[in-house]
Amino acid sequence: MADRTTPKPKLPFDDTTDFDDARRGLIGRLEPCVVKADDGRIVWDNSSYAFLDQPAPDSVNPSLWRQSQLVAMDGLFEVVPGVYQVRGMDLSNISFIEGDSGVLIVDPLISTETAAAALELYRKHRGDRPVVGVVYTHSHVDHFGGVKGVTTQADVDAGKCVIIAPEHMVEHAVDENVYAGTAMGRRAGYMYGATLDRDPRGQVGAGLGQTTSTGTVSLIPPTDSIAATGETRVVDGITMEFQVTPGTEAPAEMNVLLTDHKALCMAENATHNLHNILTLRGALVRDPRVWSRYLTEAIDRFDGRFDVVFASHHWPTWGRERAIRFLSLQRDLYAYLHDQTLRMLNAGLTGSEIAEEIELPPALEQAWHARGYYGSVSHNVKAIYQRYMGWYDGNPAHLWQHVPEEAGKRYVAAMGGADAVVAMARQAFDEADYRWAVEILNHVLFADPSHAAAKALQADTFEQLGFGAENGTWRSAFLAGATELRKGNFGTPAQTASSDLFGALTPEQVFDAIGIRVEGPKAWDETLSIGVGLTDADESYRLDLHNGVLIHRAAPVDGADLILHLPRRALPQLLAGNTEGMEVAGDTAVLGRLMAVLEAPDPSFAIVTP
Repeated sequence: MADRTTPKPKLPFDDTTDFDDARRGLIGRLEPCVVKADDGRIVWDNSSYAFLDQPAPDSVNPSLWRQSQLVAMDGLFEVVPGVYQVRGMDLSNISFIEGDSGVLIVDPLISTETAAAALELYRKHRGDRPVVGVVYTHSHVDHFGGVKGVTTQADVDAGKCVIIAPEHMVEHAVDENVYAGTAMGRRAGYMYGATLDRDPRGQVGAGLGQTTSTGTVSLIPPTDSIAATGETRVVDGITMEFQVTPGTEAPAEMNVLLTDHKALCMAENATHNLHNILTLRGALVRDPRVWSRYLTEAIDRFDGRFDVVFASHHWPTWGRERAIRFLSLQRDLYAYLHDQTLRMLNAGLTGSEIAEEIELPPALEQAWHARGYYGSVSHNVKAIYQRYMGWYDGNPAHLWQHVPEEAGKRYVAAMGGADAVVAMARQAFDEADYRWAVEILNHVLFADPSHAAAKALQADTFEQLGFGAENGTWRSAFLAGATELRKGNFGTPAQTASSDLFGALTPEQVFDAIGIRVEGPKAWDETLSIGVGLTDADESYRLDLHNGVLIHRAAPVDGADLILHLPRRALPQLLAGNTEGMEVAGDTAVLGRLMAVLEAPDPSFAIVTP
């Protein structure tokens, strides 16, 4: 093991450069920074973080407190003349680039309500310019969900506003938010702490942004896709050169050079924290190797052509030398984690062992923007291990373990019963060995979730782990666990699978979404077929259910038990078994038989108890 006896240098809290950059260019603010839906419901309240304007309390890691102070700074800011950002009005930033007569928007936040409020703030100070274009830098909902707050489908259809995105952006956006969207949404409730109180003992920020807005998610499909690095577009006199970066922070992502403004937008590939290789809510494991290589490519390709680097989170970095150093350290960060994880796994270490062993070099350890406020070194190296090696660590003892409930019963019995285990945990808690306390209490709760003393002590232990966490999402996860143990299941606070996202599903994605809901054992003896013909496209499909599997293929509808003819836009109705407005022929009972073997996802499944 590495030598841990030499204390690490203290973090440079006296360096206030980030605060200077985060304040630079402030034009105006929304006061109070509160956004409401049409029904009066608050969907964003950045004013609730006013408590951050004080020294860090004992209940928050000082480093995370500093990051939250920076991220909570809200308002309209000038990046360079002609380029503006509204920050602090959602998890992400929205950027405005002024053209000859209108404005181009980059990444319109999560919700239509916050995006509309940001546009109103921009127009209040910069004039009522029409929106002539929208750029989605990538496929995550905080970069497209608010689009209908800044433009309309009608204006896009009329050619008044173009929508530019990386190739396959919509495909990946709907995949993520529909296929595993229920589980991701439930876990996101833990990750972002959306239901936690906003105070020094609750949610203080997520590192990447404060939290997620809870308004209306929308989507307008792109009118123009960027497929290759080096492609350029001119919109209203604004010249853009694109670098496509698939497999980095998102499966479809791109950086954008605003050529005439000498400003480089890094999307979410270089932000003021260590990002996630695998987010705690769940996702495909990202590739830190190509991530670092695309950062090298950005440096080499754009060097000398930009004076400022900005992104869709956090604040800009001005000056060529500072910006190059920022990008270089970000590049080195992902490359180091990748290479060292591979080095150690090839020496036989498992993911959890590597997470304990790895140390960052001093230049990265001391760089504020390399700190693990959102992605941690610990969970990122485990993700890299998972990417290459999978869940199995090679030890046969871990090949066929009991599920938590059964393991919990056996551990508790072996340790002398639930009360004895709680007593051991109490001693560990008193000795500040919270990692051990939480481990053994977890066995008690999965063996006996009604054990009141175990629940109370586990909540206290989660709380202490949260108070000490530098990572914003770790803090929220620990405190969310404590909240559910004390107050009950809070479900899924924010839903991203909106009607617009369902409407963007391809036929194959609709059929896949139905297929993953088939409750296998219930459908073992069921056999049926459905033909689907699209009346506004020369396409037809055949769905066959047998052996508990729903298979779909492009094929004629003839001979199917049930035949449906419908416009493509009506396809998502099949997820609910709704045939309104469709032409139906054949055995009308077939759709009901299919619906009978489908299982509805559960957005309130248990996490910290069985």
